[in-house]
Amino acid sequence: MRKLATALDANPMSLYHHVPNKGALLRGVARTVGAQFRTVTLEDAAWQERIRLLATDFRTLAHRHPNLMAYSFSQPDFIQPEDPFWAALTATLDAAGVPHSEIRPIAALMCAVVIGVLTAELNGALHQWSNLEPHRPRGRRGHTRGRRP
Repeated sequence: MRKLATALDANPMSLYHHVPNKGALLRGVARTVGAQFRTVTLEDAAWQERIRLLATDFRTLAHRHPNLMAYSFSQPDFIQPEDPFWAALTATLDAAGVPHSEIRPIAALMCAVVIGVLTAELNGALHQWSNLEPHRPRGRRGHTRGRRP
């Protein structure tokens, strides 16, 4: 909050006239950035293409604001029903013929996968993992399956 106040050339305490705490400020910034999400409106495209575009657009937004997204991904209430990403994802699943009772759990699982991949990508883990050598067990001469010599 002090750094923000300095950047705004304001008294740090004056910020609390606008937001109750740092968490509220960050949620407001996250909502503002989330509103920049480009909603895919390709109703005539196949649902698979619509899902791919949603994930690609979400990734673009995450890379545009990596620190904010890393913070946001750690918040359980990051995605809300009115978010453009959630609205587009659930509408796409509905258009794909997913039973209404299954849309929310499937959308939640898809969000978890996308956010997990983006988190690993943003923190460098995905790059590191992609460069790991596969484990190759050493040859076991004289051993039989399930028995020790």
